[in-house]
Formats: sequence, structure tokens, C-alpha cells
Amino acid sequence: MEKFISYTDTVVPLNIADVDTDQIIPARFLKSTDKAGFGDNLFRDWRYNADGSLNNGFPLNDTRYSGTILVAGDNFGCGSSREHAAWAIAGYGLKVIVSSFFADIFKGNSLNNGLLPVQVSPDFLAKLFEATVADPATAVTINLEEQSITFIGGKEHFDIDPYKKLCLINGYDDMDFLVSRLDAIAEFEKKQAVL
Repeated sequence: MEKFISYTDTVVPLNIADVDTDQIIPARFLKSTDKAGFGDNLFRDWRYNADGSLNNGFPLNDTRYSGTILVAGDNFGCGSSREHAAWAIAGYGLKVIVSSFFADIFKGNSLNNGLLPVQVSPDFLAKLFEATVADPATAVTINLEEQSITFIGGKEHFDIDPYKKLCLINGYDDMDFLVSRLDAIAEFEKKQAVL
């Protein structure tokens, strides 16, 4: 995975609460267990009109917004536990999702796929939506080492599982982490053999 230490970009505001995984990637597109190729159908039923043309009213199609940070409403990623939702978001090119609440399984799937979910307070989220709509060029910085999110007008700290933080900062998936601990594992096994 790509290392994630500090990241700055503009945002795409999706001010809708209770976005479930079927809205993120509709079930009819879940035809593969390969992570690649799901980004084209991210928010498919919202991004496209019935005739297949782009829905220019949807934030991802709005030319005012070009960032790789998605700012979403409360309770993002609820619904079924499909990992494809995280694959679709990452496959589209988004790096961070900011919300005031994430469904637990979606949050875990995101972290396992190098996508950072940043949970903030409802007040901070409202201020970020307001700033972004007023000025789409508003830059947001996420500093994972400090566990902070900052924009002109607001700063807040966020929580993250320490193990997942370590993995993201080092660009590790679970297997990479185990490989990084080979010396310690060998030492442990050596001590066990003596007993």
C-alpha cells in the first residue's frame, strides 16, 4: 500500500446522511473479487442519468470540485458489509473520507484498503461543508501522525486504531506488517525452542 503520513487537497462535498454501501456501489456491479475496476461505477445511480449521461448535479460531476477528499454526511457506509464499497472509492481515486460517523465494517474495510476514514464532530463537519460550498478551492490537510484535520476556519483531532495508523504510515497491509516483524518472530521462536 501507499504510505499515508500527511495529505492536502481540496474536497468534494456530499452532504447526504445515511449513504449505504448499495448507493456507493450498486449490487448489480459486484461481479468480481478483484479490487480493480469498481471506480467506474462508484455512486453509479447518482452519477449517471437513466440514459447513461452524466448527472451534472451530482457533486463528483460538478466541475467546481476536483479534490480527492470526500466529505460526506453522517452515517456513511451503512448497509451491507461489502468490501467492494471501499474498493470503488479507492478505485475512483479518493484518498480520504470525512464524516461524523462511519459504519464499523465500512470503516475497517476502508482502512484495510489504504483509504482513510476521518471521523469528526458534527459541528466540525458542518463548518467544513459551509467552507467548501462557499469556496470550492478550500484546502484540507490530514496529518495522520498528529491525527489532525485542518482547514482555514477549523482544526480537530481524530481517533484511529493504533495498529491501522502504524500500517498506513508505513504503507503496510497485514502481511507486510508480519514480514516487518520477522526478526522479532524468529527471536520469539528461538526462546520457545529452549523452553
